[in-house]
Amino acid sequence: MSSIETTSVQYVKGVGPKRCKDLVALGVQTVLDLLYHFPRKYLDRSDVTPIDEVVYGEMAVVRGKVTDARMRYGRRMPVFKVMIDDGTSIIKATFFNQPWVADKLTIGTDVLLAGKVEGPDHALELKSPEYALIEEDSEALELGRIVPYYPLTGKLNQKWLRKVMRNCLDKFADELEEFYTDAFLAENRLPAIGEAIRQIHFPETAEEKDRALRRFKFDEFFFMELALAVRRRRLRKKTGPVFKLWPKLDARIRELFPFTLTEFQDDVLKEIVADLRSPYPMNRLLQGDVGSGKTLVAAYAMLVAVGNEHQAAIMAPTEILAEQHFQTFSSILADAKVSIVHLAGGDTKKNREEKLAGIETGKVDIVIGTHAIIQSDVQFRKLGLVVVDEQHKFGVMQRKALTDKTTVPNVLVMTATPIPRTLALTVYGDLDVSTIRGMPPGRRPVETSWIPPAKNGDAWEFIRGQIEEGKQGYVVYPVISDSEKLGLQGAEESFEYLSEKVLPDVPMALLHGRMKKSEKETVMQAFRDGEYGLLVATQLIEVGVDVSNAAVMVVMHSERFGLAQLHQLRGRVGRGAQQSYCFLFSDTRSRDAGRRLSAMERTTDGFKIAEEDLKIRGPGEFFGTSQHGLPELAVADLVVDYPLLRAARDRAFKIIDEDADLSKPENTKLKTVMETQYRKRLELMDVG
Repeated sequence: MSSIETTSVQYVKGVGPKRCKDLVALGVQTVLDLLYHFPRKYLDRSDVTPIDEVVYGEMAVVRGKVTDARMRYGRRMPVFKVMIDDGTSIIKATFFNQPWVADKLTIGTDVLLAGKVEGPDHALELKSPEYALIEEDSEALELGRIVPYYPLTGKLNQKWLRKVMRNCLDKFADELEEFYTDAFLAENRLPAIGEAIRQIHFPETAEEKDRALRRFKFDEFFFMELALAVRRRRLRKKTGPVFKLWPKLDARIRELFPFTLTEFQDDVLKEIVADLRSPYPMNRLLQGDVGSGKTLVAAYAMLVAVGNEHQAAIMAPTEILAEQHFQTFSSILADAKVSIVHLAGGDTKKNREEKLAGIETGKVDIVIGTHAIIQSDVQFRKLGLVVVDEQHKFGVMQRKALTDKTTVPNVLVMTATPIPRTLALTVYGDLDVSTIRGMPPGRRPVETSWIPPAKNGDAWEFIRGQIEEGKQGYVVYPVISDSEKLGLQGAEESFEYLSEKVLPDVPMALLHGRMKKSEKETVMQAFRDGEYGLLVATQLIEVGVDVSNAAVMVVMHSERFGLAQLHQLRGRVGRGAQQSYCFLFSDTRSRDAGRRLSAMERTTDGFKIAEEDLKIRGPGEFFGTSQHGLPELAVADLVVDYPLLRAARDRAFKIIDEDADLSKPENTKLKTVMETQYRKRLELMDVG
């Protein structure tokens, strides 16, 4: 371990004990931490343009004084506008949802701004540009330079940190030890570590900055993928149950299904069966679009386990989904001599004890429940396969609990809708991936329309016509009751309005989460039997409801739903051969909501929807803040840098394939760096 990994940042020239505490608050404790405290942005002063020479549609850096400043609080967000005068002309700068900027850009302030020149009718305007105050930052006056801007706490300033960073680089940069071989650097077009660390902080040109950034982005992806490759190789050292599949068992399973499996389903089953026949535990992700038939594939795999005298289990993220799985599998396996139980949270003590006894003795073949089924009081006699239904939860902790066992069961992870490519290479990067590419024959794409208020009447008339033709439909609301605070209509009040005023001649029913279980079951059965034309509901119906005659999906306040949710809801219709429709009612002016609704109109392909969802929300919001298994990335971007992620993964997996323990001389440094410098970032992945 080099000294920079253990030397306190206090000993960098210009820091000292007091400033050291402020840096520690930033997560910077050692010299190495400081070297890796990269800029969050750069401002290029090399080409400040007079305002009267800026070109509409192009990037520009301008300098001038604030001559006017106004804040407007709109219905959606605050908007702050300033006018900048440099003596040659005036340009407007607009900041959306950044009210704190008003405290900085007061009238008379000398400021440098950088951004794209745009505006209505070719008016000169910079929208949410980067900016630097000349007074507080004398380095902003240095033209011909690219100046770094660092993440800070309130007690530190940019000028001081740049000076400290220069001191740190001068004294310690040469102590950074290169961990790649010369051949590796050349093959992947990467600068050496010493060169890259200097250039990422103080690049002389945009090309230097980009080269340095590429090096450290590659490093982040590479060590993440190296850790995943190590984890996958470790699993291969564990033993799993070995299953056989003979023609009679295959035929018996297929006879139970209501449909003939498609060629796409058969293709992924070949991959799954190959895993089940292997002495190593299966660790596979099964993905496919809504309605592509993932459940039947999972059921087939579970029946293979049961046919080999093992037990199978499904873990669902919620009790509602566990109950839906229980209903689905009970229906599919109604003619099979297979014992299924649902371990529900509402079970009585006696009922639960009876179920647990059946599981422990092996009388129960298939267990369905939430993640509680892997708790210590649930003892399986011979667990052979676990299906983890993740439904966008993207968790890894449940898989960790399963793979911690000495004899590991086969694990099949099933997602509700397709996942972004980056997710398959990161959170699920240690799994093999099976993808059901096609849909069952006869399916027609659902026609989707975004309905603004002016077209509401026309839409309801069209829906009435569809119901009169004998089709059925859903009307989904984001809340049960009206919410003045959120400005939302609720399912209960809207049900009365729809049934009395809008569509009084259409038989309809109401379904929501506050109803008793028996009431919900009665309503759903009546809807399946065709007694109602419309079902007014909350997003309870997002998953698991399958009524082949349903051909209309109406989503009210559709801007309140995420893309994955909207795609799931749309997947409740279009399950028969008839043409189906999805209407997204919304008066939104939100840019992101508009992008979501436009994406729904453009495509019914769940794989494209997943990629668009990630682009709109960004990785942070998409994955959430829970233990999702995504490592912390300082400079790399999962969306923008996907090609680099792919390249880093290929290199990492190739190295582990050739040197599983990283024991070759050229790889020992890689092992050390992964286990020290990148350990914290990789902890969530359970691969450190």
